[in-house]
Amino acid sequence: MSEKRIKVLHLIKSLGRGGAEKLIPETALIHDQRKFEFHCLYFYFQKNNIIDELEAAGITVHLIPSSNLGLFLQVQKVRKFIKENGFDIIHAHLPWAGILARFVGGKFPIPIVYTEHNTWERYNKVSYWGNRITFKQQDVAVAVSNEVALSMQLNSFFDPYQRGGRLKIKVVQNGVNTEEFRKETEDRRQMLRLRSAQATEDGRGMSDASTSCLPDRQALSMTVALNIPEGVAVIGKVAVFRSQKRLWLWVEVALRILEKQPEVHFLLVGDGDWRGRIEKQINESGKAQNFHLVGVQKHVIPYLSRMDIYLSSSEFEGLPIAMLEAMSCEVPVVATRAGGIGEVIQHGVQGFLTEVENWEALESYCIQLLEDRELHKKMALAARERVIEKFSMKRMVGELEVIYREVLEGL
Repeated sequence: MSEKRIKVLHLIKSLGRGGAEKLIPETALIHDQRKFEFHCLYFYFQKNNIIDELEAAGITVHLIPSSNLGLFLQVQKVRKFIKENGFDIIHAHLPWAGILARFVGGKFPIPIVYTEHNTWERYNKVSYWGNRITFKQQDVAVAVSNEVALSMQLNSFFDPYQRGGRLKIKVVQNGVNTEEFRKETEDRRQMLRLRSAQATEDGRGMSDASTSCLPDRQALSMTVALNIPEGVAVIGKVAVFRSQKRLWLWVEVALRILEKQPEVHFLLVGDGDWRGRIEKQINESGKAQNFHLVGVQKHVIPYLSRMDIYLSSSEFEGLPIAMLEAMSCEVPVVATRAGGIGEVIQHGVQGFLTEVENWEALESYCIQLLEDRELHKKMALAARERVIEKFSMKRMVGELEVIYREVLEGL
């Protein structure tokens, strides 16, 4: 008799293309789905979502429409939904879903795992206090970095580590699929085309993990449309355009670099509330021809592969997935020491770090990498080696599966 699969319900407010959201399908592809069955319940519909990626990863997606505060009116619906579907574990992501999960589990015996993707000080007052007051009403709180774990410890209501308490805090650092995220070269593109053609002839499809390396027509045409001269250095970033990323400072650093290296181009992949202001800043600089804002992209590997430096000016972070993906594609990093970034990048090995308030120093480090090609090559290889060794998706998923089994066994 085959073993009954463990049914895990991922609970999240929305399914945009943020790092927390993208981890759900990416981890599902690595999990042993002979032993685990994954569903995802979300509440706020967005046009640019990742539903197709969830479904391609074998996850069944459900929607209960709701606003932020309206989530508290959905407790009974969610509780009924869980009972009817016989879920074994709730895995909630980000504060609003975490608060909801704790209300649902208050009168319903189901283990709750919650992943915290950021430090608490950065949340608005409503989500901060809702998270803090309910925090102990769950089984495991997963921190994506040591700094996030420290934030939990310092901000939790009463002592989260009290002996005999229900809550356990564990650090599971984010990971990336290093087989999928590899620097794209013409030889690698040709190999993937041949593999895809052979799989089609044999009547079988390539795995999602393999085919996702193949850029779709939109990504290819966008890459061509960038019109960046061959051999010109590119500094880039993949991000949601929100205030924590401080992209106005990113542009300011770029403009300072252009004063010394006028041939460099700058590439931003993503979108968000700050896009209009960033475009205005770029246009007013008179250097718009050196900047490329390509919007949200489903396939980011072609863009990461074109970058020579991954530049981050963030004020705060959890542990950014996009940065790990860039490193896996052999892109060295120049960044502020925000959140978990300092836990990944060893200064002078895989890139360079500055303190958050000392963002101006990002310029000189970028210039150093642009001018010293041997150093750049050394750091590029070290970046990928670092991810393979310490931040692989396989390692991350293995640690999550241990947590799932432990909560079912009562820890």
